[in-house]
Amino acid sequence: MSIFDPKLLLTIYILTMRRVYSFYMDTPEGFLDYLKTCSVIFERHVDWAFENKSTNKVDAHKVLYSALRAEFPNIPSNILQATRDQALESVRRLKFKVKPKKRPYSAIRYDARTIALRGNLLSFSGPGKRIRTMIDIPTFFQKYKSWTMKSGTIGYDKFKKKIKVSLIFEAPTPQVVQGDHIVGIDRGLYNIVVLSDGQVFSSQQVRKAKRKFLYVKRQLQAKGTRSAKRLLRKRSGREKRFSSNINHVISKWLVGLPYDIFVLEDLTGIRKQSKGRKVNGWLSNWTFFQLEQYLSYKAEGLGKQVVFVDARYTSQKCSSCGTISKNNRNKSQYNCASCGYCNHADCNAAINIKNNYFLSIAEKSMEQALVNEPYVAGSLATGQRL
Repeated sequence: MSIFDPKLLLTIYILTMRRVYSFYMDTPEGFLDYLKTCSVIFERHVDWAFENKSTNKVDAHKVLYSALRAEFPNIPSNILQATRDQALESVRRLKFKVKPKKRPYSAIRYDARTIALRGNLLSFSGPGKRIRTMIDIPTFFQKYKSWTMKSGTIGYDKFKKKIKVSLIFEAPTPQVVQGDHIVGIDRGLYNIVVLSDGQVFSSQQVRKAKRKFLYVKRQLQAKGTRSAKRLLRKRSGREKRFSSNINHVISKWLVGLPYDIFVLEDLTGIRKQSKGRKVNGWLSNWTFFQLEQYLSYKAEGLGKQVVFVDARYTSQKCSSCGTISKNNRNKSQYNCASCGYCNHADCNAAINIKNNYFLSIAEKSMEQALVNEPYVAGSLATGQRL
């Protein structure tokens, strides 16, 4: 098999894990002008793409490369080509509907040839020469130092007035654990997660903290003074970091449980549903997707799996007899009028999520059996083979 076989490349992609380490450093001399120049190069390629209605990188290289190298000799060849790729990929992504723009100090892309980490010494291509600096890798990230650093991005943060560096490390994904310990997980607003085994992570303290964030934000916005605006900028991102930390705590707790497969509802499009101003406000502030991302990559690192099932009727269905009725649920309690089953409503939903996973496996097995069956449906009565 050729090394360029698409199937092989797909396999390599699937079996790769990624982790990103970001940090800030002082701005090297001339680096801001360097970033501005890359933005100019980006715009030149965007203009060429729109004039020629093409995002072909080879054609763009033939037309623009030599002229840009002569005009901007302090930009390394690899960085110029990386900027070209960013520009044409942006145009292709937007399908020529609007011209993508690159801010003067936005991040530029680096690959293994233009950025390297040896021990704690970081070196990367800069204006005319490589920039070398010592960095401190925090304790929590030390375990990833044995991974391969494949690429990175470097840009300028105008608020912190420093360079932001993001390093991307890769390693092979551990072999998936072939276990039968499965748990269903129901995610909600009042209880962040409820497991099918009855364990609950309540959102009471989280909602209390978010109400405080919202109150302070409204007070400062109403005041409108210069100092209030300065404090708003200082507090910006604090709620986001708080939510991220909570999701890290929950996902770490979940992957530490003795389960091999975590079953979640597929909540795609839930925010598009109109449920009233109050509920829509809650949904817009609900970080369910971030939690599933954190859980997915943490489980992947341990060889565990995160799977998704249909979310329909999981809150209305009785996990004991299968009866579906809105009237069976009363706030946090589920009482089945058909069989008398009683449980916490979220725990009942989590059990249904787990049961839906078993049903999906059974359906796939049945479909596979029909595909492998040597008789078609119309020939079953006669017993004729195809």
